[in-house]
Amino acid sequence: MQTIEGLKKTIASTTDLHTVVKTMKAMAAVNIRQFERAVESLREYFRTVELGLGVALSSEEAGRLDRKAYAEAEGPIGVIVFGSDMGMCGQLNDLVVSHALKTLEKHKGNGADAETYFLAIGERVVGRLEEAGATVGEYLTVPTSASHIGAKVQEILLIIDEWRQREKVGRILLCYCEPVGGARFDPRDLQLLPVEHPRLVEYRRNEWPTNNLPRFTVPWATLFASLIRQYLFVSLFKALAASLASENASRLASMQGAEKSIKERLEDLQAEYNRNRQMSITEELLDIVAGFEALAQKQGSEEEIT
Repeated sequence: MQTIEGLKKTIASTTDLHTVVKTMKAMAAVNIRQFERAVESLREYFRTVELGLGVALSSEEAGRLDRKAYAEAEGPIGVIVFGSDMGMCGQLNDLVVSHALKTLEKHKGNGADAETYFLAIGERVVGRLEEAGATVGEYLTVPTSASHIGAKVQEILLIIDEWRQREKVGRILLCYCEPVGGARFDPRDLQLLPVEHPRLVEYRRNEWPTNNLPRFTVPWATLFASLIRQYLFVSLFKALAASLASENASRLASMQGAEKSIKERLEDLQAEYNRNRQMSITEELLDIVAGFEALAQKQGSEEEIT
């Protein structure tokens, strides 16, 4: 059993831990909204890119697109897995790695080359992938705020360009987690490249929102390549922001559980401290009473002698 002084120190350290957990909980709640707003801010921009692709794909030059090239790319596969750098985010990394490996097997079953290149976004996900037997060739840290997502996406695009030019990677897959309400999230996957043919057909069917039909004067290939580049940027931005929101949602849930446990622990410690303190006071009073009685008996004996 701890002494009163030991209990006081334990209560103080537990209270400090409670303060840290409350701070992390508040930060996670703020970050969730920050990254959700980052995705919302891109909604109109993405809609503009989709309309632009619809215009480009509706032109006569779009007939040169090879349907097979945009559906069954051959060669190695590049897999980008979005995880976390920090801990205390539940099963997020395990979940996204498991989903990434299942998604990869599905694409390999379609006749893709067995060679695979992994890009891990987040230090924690690197370890999970290596534990699963994957070789992680590229690794990037997770951005710390929404304002840094754009720069991180540019880094990812540079790696994708290197993969396609140097390693002849034919297919790029994204695997990440996306919030689905509250502190819950689910794994998602997206074939980033090549853009699947059904998706291109869907963009071609988009109706222009006004009666003023657009025209373009730049070469079609230049326009299409630029629009695809913007499509890649927005898709990566959304995946990274969704992953960050999921990480913070998971951390919020973990902090809520930790806060509840710490509160219960503090209540138990305070109750034990109060019991020990009461016992100490009782013992002190008993000692005083015993001393008083002994003194009274001594005085009584002296009076009888005199």
